[in-house]
Amino acid sequence: MKFIYTFLFFCFTLISYGQIDLPATNNTGGILKAEPETKSSGFPILRAEESNEESKYLREKPKTIDFREKPNNLKTAGDAVKEKWTADKEALNKYKEDQYLGDFKTTGKFVELYCRDHQFVDGDQVNIYVNGNFIKRVVLGSGYHPVLVTLESGFNNIEFEAINQGSSGPNTAQLKVLEENGNLVASKEWNLLTGAKASLIVVKE
Repeated sequence: MKFIYTFLFFCFTLISYGQIDLPATNNTGGILKAEPETKSSGFPILRAEESNEESKYLREKPKTIDFREKPNNLKTAGDAVKEKWTADKEALNKYKEDQYLGDFKTTGKFVELYCRDHQFVDGDQVNIYVNGNFIKRVVLGSGYHPVLVTLESGFNNIEFEAINQGSSGPNTAQLKVLEENGNLVASKEWNLLTGAKASLIVVKE
């Protein structure tokens, strides 16, 4: 009988020493939440429950950009890299010819023109004419320059005349046209030698 008590005491001692204390954790992640037990295992599944902070940002919708308030937002990250590292194209003879940029119809009273130098910013300038009448001279920079054009009923011929070619290559520009309701209806580019024109026709219905 004494032997049995001694043996039980010895086993109890081994079990006590065999216990391992778990270290404290500083984990600040999501709370593990038990879901109902599954049919396959019979045990509940623990899933991470998202925190309020995480769900807040997931629910937020991306902010819209108002191009009219900040015209330079029309420029993409790729445009910024291009204007920094890209030199103007070679001034070829074909750029002496006038360029036609297309046409579109609108019911609005006006259109908004946004133009900028889409290659090396070197001081390119253009004169803008509407139906033969001078409207404005624009120095093409890296950001979009807005020009408001009031439309007449019927055909409106908008011309961009290259006054110079800057310090390198042809006169280079990117043009975006917005209707009165803010819709982007045209996105064009031109390469012109001094004196050449790029034209766009807007038909007001």
